[in-house]
Order: sequence, then structure tokens, then C-alpha cells
Amino acid sequence: MAANYPSRPIRLVVGFPPGGGGDLYGRLLAQGLSKRLNNPVIVENKPGAGGNIAAEAVARSAPDGYTLLLAMSGNVAVAPVVRGAKLPYKSPGDFAMIGMAVEAPYGLFVAAKSPLKSGKQFFDDTKHKEITVGSTSPSSAAHMVMEMVKFKSKAKMLYVPYSGSGPAVTDLIGGQIEGFFVTAPPLVGQVKGGILRLLAITGDKRSPVIPDVPTFKELGVPVNVTQWYGLVAPKGTPAEILDKLSRTLSEVLKEPKVRKVIQQDGAAVADIPRQRFAAYVDNDIAGYRNDIDPGILASLAH
Repeated sequence: MAANYPSRPIRLVVGFPPGGGGDLYGRLLAQGLSKRLNNPVIVENKPGAGGNIAAEAVARSAPDGYTLLLAMSGNVAVAPVVRGAKLPYKSPGDFAMIGMAVEAPYGLFVAAKSPLKSGKQFFDDTKHKEITVGSTSPSSAAHMVMEMVKFKSKAKMLYVPYSGSGPAVTDLIGGQIEGFFVTAPPLVGQVKGGILRLLAITGDKRSPVIPDVPTFKELGVPVNVTQWYGLVAPKGTPAEILDKLSRTLSEVLKEPKVRKVIQQDGAAVADIPRQRFAAYVDNDIAGYRNDIDPGILASLAH
């Protein structure tokens, strides 16, 4: 079977609606894989439950290489920590890793007119008073990373949940909340347009697209986790197929046009093949499990 693979269309299941969230990356990778495999790779959108619906569908699919998942922090690393036994699939156990592709920092945003001018000032202020910070829905990846920042910095932050970035940004500009914590690249345009200010980002190093923005690590808050996207298949997929897909994904990520799309708003190309990707995911899960207030995790599990 592996020798003739692929011989029919491959489905790439994406846990976002068309045009939303990581759908851009899913379609970009599907297009590149289709070209290099000389075989259709068709995006199938299964939004809902923070990407968990898509992950469950792939976990239950035949392990033949014809159903893949655009995996991400939320449904592969955060969900097993937050939902535990309630999660309808096991992660990473129900999946075979193919490769990581994209890494995007999370960021702490304020309105351009905010009196908070820097990340240092933000953390200095939170020593003396509680600051309202919005993020996406409870137990989402962005919310969990915000809780990680809060736990490691001991900052006084009041979490305000939002269903999406649109309403949160409106409230941020209107002064209903003082900060917003979310995956950074989608809002970089509003920073460059003078609507928002970005105080700090997660990750090991600054982004070349926004070089003036420090990392939380530079501010003394060691939070390196990022929003990542990669490809996985159902557990039991033959190693030869996984190897072929991993090699092909690496080739796609070397293409200048692909790199340009990924990097244009501050995300980074993260070409991490199979075995290294598996180790990365294990480490990511451990970070969420160990670096968030246990009381927060317990409250979300009920």
C-alpha cells in the first residue's frame, strides 16, 4: 500500500470555518502537498469545540494516510490537560505525528490610547491593582497561556472571556477591558495601523516583523509556549506513509511563497519532522500541565 501511496484524494481536516483561524495555514499546506504529491489534498472544515471536533473525527478515521488533521496547540496539547478523561480522544496517543509547520506567538495587546505603554509598566501596575484582561473562551489555548503568564508573574489579572477577537478588540478600544491576550499575528496589522499596541509576545525570541516588541521572557516572565500548527494522522498509520508525508511537508515549507505567507504577520516557519515533533508535543503538554495554577485547571475540569 505504501509503495502506491497516494492513489486517491487525501482529506486534511481543519478545526476552523473557512477563512477563520488556522484555515489559511491548512489551505496553504494542502496546496503545497497536492502539488508535490501530484495528488489532491482537500481541506475539510470541521469547526467547533476549539478544534476538538476535527481532532476526534481524525482520531476515529482509518489509519491509511488518507485522513490527516491540521493539529494545533489547542486540540492536541491543551485539551488533554484541561479536559482529561472527558476528552473524546486521547492526545497524543490517538495520533501519529507527521511534522510541525507553523509557530505563532501569543501577545498581550492594549488600545493605542491606553496609559499602559510597555510590558514592564503593565507588570509593575499589576503588583498594586487588578487589571482586566480579555481572552478567548475558557480553556482555550490563548486563555491557558494567559493563565500561565499570570501564574509565573504573580500579576493581578482579571480574566474576561470572549467568543472571538472581534468583540474583544471593540471592548478594548472602548475601554471596557484594559488588555487582550490572544495569538498575535492576526492583530499585527492593527498594531501597525495605530489602533492597538502590543506589549509583549511569548516565545524564545522577538519577531522580525515586530522587532520592537519584547518577549515575556525578557520581562522576567519565562513563558515560551506558542500557538503551533502541524500535521498528524490517526494512530497506526504505516511508518512509510508518515515518512513520505513528513519529507513532503518539509519540502513545502522550504518554498519561498509558502514562507512569505506564513511570516508576513509575525508567525514563523517551524519545520520540525516526525520524531522531533512528537517530543515537542510531549514537552508542550507537560508545560501546560505544570505551569498553570492547579486551581484554575481543577475549576475548568468540572
